[in-house]
Amino acid sequence: MEIPSHIGNLSHLTTLDLSNNKLTGRISSPIQNLSSIMNLYELKTLNLGYNLLSMEIPFHIGNLFQLITLDLSNNKLTGGIPSSIQNLTKLETLKLENNLVTGEIPSWLFNINGLEDLFLGGNNLAWNNNAKIVPNCMLLQLSMKSCGLTGEIPDWISTYKTLQFLDLSENQLEGMFPQWLAEMEVGVLILSDNSLMGSLPSSLFNSQSLVVLSLARNNFSRELPYNIGNATGLEILMLVGNNFSGKVPESISKIIFLKLLDLSRNRFSGNTLPDLSSLVLNIIDFSSNQFSGELPTNFPSLTKFLALGENNFSSSLPRNLINMSNLVHLDIHDNKITCEIPEFICQISTFNLQILDLSSNHLIDEIPAKFGNLVGMIETPHIFSQLLDIYNYSIELNDLIINWKKSQQGLSNHNLDLYFLLDLSTNQLSGEIPSSLGNLKALKLLNISHNNLTGKLPTSLGDLKSIESLDFSYNKISGSIPQSLAKLQQLTVLDVSNNNLTGKIPVGRQMDTMNNPNFYANNSWLCGMQIQVLCPQDHLSPTELTKPIEIESKETWFSWEGMVIGYSVGLFVTIGSIYLNGYFDPTPPPNRR
Repeated sequence: MEIPSHIGNLSHLTTLDLSNNKLTGRISSPIQNLSSIMNLYELKTLNLGYNLLSMEIPFHIGNLFQLITLDLSNNKLTGGIPSSIQNLTKLETLKLENNLVTGEIPSWLFNINGLEDLFLGGNNLAWNNNAKIVPNCMLLQLSMKSCGLTGEIPDWISTYKTLQFLDLSENQLEGMFPQWLAEMEVGVLILSDNSLMGSLPSSLFNSQSLVVLSLARNNFSRELPYNIGNATGLEILMLVGNNFSGKVPESISKIIFLKLLDLSRNRFSGNTLPDLSSLVLNIIDFSSNQFSGELPTNFPSLTKFLALGENNFSSSLPRNLINMSNLVHLDIHDNKITCEIPEFICQISTFNLQILDLSSNHLIDEIPAKFGNLVGMIETPHIFSQLLDIYNYSIELNDLIINWKKSQQGLSNHNLDLYFLLDLSTNQLSGEIPSSLGNLKALKLLNISHNNLTGKLPTSLGDLKSIESLDFSYNKISGSIPQSLAKLQQLTVLDVSNNNLTGKIPVGRQMDTMNNPNFYANNSWLCGMQIQVLCPQDHLSPTELTKPIEIESKETWFSWEGMVIGYSVGLFVTIGSIYLNGYFDPTPPPNRR
């Protein structure tokens, strides 16, 4: 994309916003000559954020003495922070985050008197812990994410009494949560991915200003403060990946505006949970803890994302689940649920449910034929896109990590409306596979492995036009593999190993690529070009057939690895309608497909 070179003739221009485009190469390339911008001496706002610009930050940018806002974020800029920026004495906002900028963070940045918003995170910058900071500005927002901070949280931050946003995530910070920080009335506090330890000070939750608190993936421990419910302005609470223990405080039910609650991967316990039904929670993740007792249902009807996997919940699936009419994602995997799959499970959020994981429990009897009525898995309703669009700023969630087609991946929020998963594996289900599953044309993954299923593979499975992964392994399925599977153009994994299948493996289209012998192993008399075993119709007698390779493997090719808010592959969920009094700038809307 070319920018007219005569832009430099607009000598009285005060605002130039070229953000959220696809400008590439050097800044001087699309703008013909960088001097065209350097001539705009009355420029007060320059925004080139969210492009693909690659070059060092020009030294001459320090000649734009009237600049109040300089946003070069989310590009591929390299080199250091030019010293000429300290000439911009009127600067209030400097955004350099998410580039490839290197070198030491200059301490003179904190001497720019009017500076209010400083975003340096997501680069390759380094902080000098010996730097002496004498604050000459009144910072409102400070992001030093992944800036090489070590040791304890720097106490010079305490001098910025007006600070409303603080992001020190992805550093090497250690020590306890400082009391002075707990008393600062910060609105957004992000300390995730450090090595902080100890308990949380109760004074932290006396703040009426706290809106977002992310302490994910640290070493915090002990019980949560009993007064956590005093933080009534809190909307996002992410404590995933620590060592918190004990019961979840009852007072948490008083945080009436809480939208996202992630307590996963801790050591919380108890056979009851606080009643959250009166809250406005959209996302709840209690997975990978030590909760026990009956499966709780005291959650809001507005909840779209509910993860209770990897706990010790027992008894049966409660009928009250059907009251959660907005669920898009329901994960109860790896518990001790013992019952038949009730037919009402198919009434849970009938039009919305895209991901259902009941794997690794003690479910018995047949798969209900009414599973074929899950409308959310029949069509692509773009429910998650609607969920994202009702909010107005982005935080990073690396929630869902799965073994997808034999490789560990995460589900990106940009593609959440493309994922439709049904996992009933590792239970004690019996009977035949209902042909109605062929109605679920939006499914990307179907896993019913490690059960006691019998009968034949339904030919209707060939109607799963979006399916990428099918796992029927470790059952007692007999008959032949239906030729209809050759119609599945998206199929990349088909595992039918350890069954009683016979006959010729279908050929044509995608089936010609299904040639991993492990996925056919330990069947009765399968044959075909995929496993290099000739079939009787190829004019050989059964005694001349080569016996299929026997492979002892009980590892299912799909398993949930956890729900982690923050996290190894970015699940970016856009959370919002958050009251931040203007100090948290919305992320520009991405270019959607």
